[in-house]
Formats: sequence, C-alpha cells, structure tokens
Amino acid sequence: MQWLALVSTVVGAAIATGSAVLLDRQRWRRERADRETQLRRTLYGEYLASLSEARHTCGNVAREPDMTLPERRTTARDAFGPCVGLRYQMTITAPPRVVDASENAFRRLRDLRDRVMEGASLEDPPYQEGRRCYDDALAELRARMREDLCH
Repeated sequence: MQWLALVSTVVGAAIATGSAVLLDRQRWRRERADRETQLRRTLYGEYLASLSEARHTCGNVAREPDMTLPERRTTARDAFGPCVGLRYQMTITAPPRVVDASENAFRRLRDLRDRVMEGASLEDPPYQEGRRCYDDALAELRARMREDLCH
C-alpha cells in the first residue's frame, strides 16, 4: 500500500512538472511572437515614415522652380538616404510578400526621385506618372504590412 502511494505521488509530480513545462513553453512562444510582431510594426512604421519624408522632399524640390539642377540632385539624393538602411532591415525582418512590396515601393520612389533630379516639376507628365506609380506601390505595401501584422 505504501508503494502505491509513493508511485501515485511520483506520477502526480511528473504530470504537474510536465504541465508547467508545457505551459511555460507556450507562454514563451506567445511572448516571442508578440515581440517579433512589435519589432515588425516598429520597422514598418519607420520605413513608411522614411519613404514619406523622401517623397515629401522630392515634391518640394519639384515645386521649386528656382532651384539649380545640382541643388535638386543633392537635395533629392540626400532625402532618399535614410530609406536605404531601412530597406535592408526590411529584407531580413519582413516576410517575403512584404519584402516584395517594399522593394517595389522603394524602386518606384527611386524612379520618382530620379525624375526630380533630372528637373521634372509637379506639372510635368513624367513626374505625375512617377507619383502615380509610387502611390500605387505604397498602397500595396501598406496593405501587405497590415495583413502581416493582423495574422
């Protein structure tokens, strides 16, 4: 009879320990997933902000008729700089669907920047076409980011 009580105690302790380990593992996975989602959310916000700032600067340059071509080139190129580092962070952090969309938005913004560096103004068809392509790519990027963060 004493052996039965001892075996029951050992089995009960093993079940309790196993349950605690399993619960801790599940909590760790959930917390890890939450941290990764928060990291991506922060990166996505920073990337979108840098793209927006660069686009805004390009728009200001395109609006400025008295700016010389060398000034246009320098201002537009410098505004685009912060996007580059965040672009690489996106490629190692985001899932492939988001990376593809971020690359497309980056390239469309680079195309727009190049048009501004060449002297395009807000009213010029090349600028307007570049802006439309960038806006479309940005909308797709935001949609994919939302999908990623909601799932």
